[in-house]
Amino acid sequence: MNPIILVMALLVILTYTIGLNLKKEDFLMLIKKPVPVISGLFGQLLVLPLTAFLIAKAFSLEEVFFIGLVLIALCPGGSSSNIFTLIAKGDLALSVSLTALSSVITLFTLPFFMALCLNTFYQDTEYSSNIEFPLKNILIQNFLLMFIPIILGVFTKITFKNGSKKLSRILEKIAFPSLVLIATMFFIKNAKTISSHLDIILVAVVCLVLAAIVISSLLSRALCQDSKTRRTIVIEVTMQNAAQAIALCVSPFAFNNEIMSIPAIIYALIMNIILLAYVALIVRKDKRIQKSA
Repeated sequence: MNPIILVMALLVILTYTIGLNLKKEDFLMLIKKPVPVISGLFGQLLVLPLTAFLIAKAFSLEEVFFIGLVLIALCPGGSSSNIFTLIAKGDLALSVSLTALSSVITLFTLPFFMALCLNTFYQDTEYSSNIEFPLKNILIQNFLLMFIPIILGVFTKITFKNGSKKLSRILEKIAFPSLVLIATMFFIKNAKTISSHLDIILVAVVCLVLAAIVISSLLSRALCQDSKTRRTIVIEVTMQNAAQAIALCVSPFAFNNEIMSIPAIIYALIMNIILLAYVALIVRKDKRIQKSA
């Protein structure tokens, strides 16, 4: 099967699942816990994209990889962040709320922030873009593949309360293996290009993931958040919806460029490896504290 069709289908599944789990409490969290929510959204929606932009500039990435790296940083949080937060004994309610809020907000912020980054990038370089930025098409694709599935998920939850919970559990189990399958297919298909650029892209992606962890941790500490909240914000800011970034890169309706998806594919792998190590360290630290108590 065409991997482009698979990645579109996966994005619809992921956003539909968000709709299945969406609650009014997710939006009320902004009133109940304004500082953690605002700091999490600030880190994810503003600080992470800016960091990606600076890293892409520092490494002098080619235009196609520059766009790919900034694009993954502009995407909302990944649904797996909720699982990581649960294992790390973070604030699960805050994690769910941040994922839901970022998924809705980035429907509108992603296209415009991407345009702003590109305009700034081209002003600071000696060449003009060889890639057309399809602002209108991205807005339409976000509406069709994200907004509508979220609404349908909410409608399903309201109409079939019990069935929606079972369906959500099934879809959540499908999501991660499907993303791994898609990433593998793109790796195989573009193996030659990936191998010739892997060194610089891998270093740039690792720097971005580590920067996301450090900056979000410092941000939450500066705002005097407890350890439970800090863990949650770190995971939420670092974990990105790679499926959306890949879909925008490869979609014939958007950028229509498989090579552009390479940073997002590598980010999907690296963020999981580093966050797993981060969570393992947290769990180990908690056990050590419990034993000494």
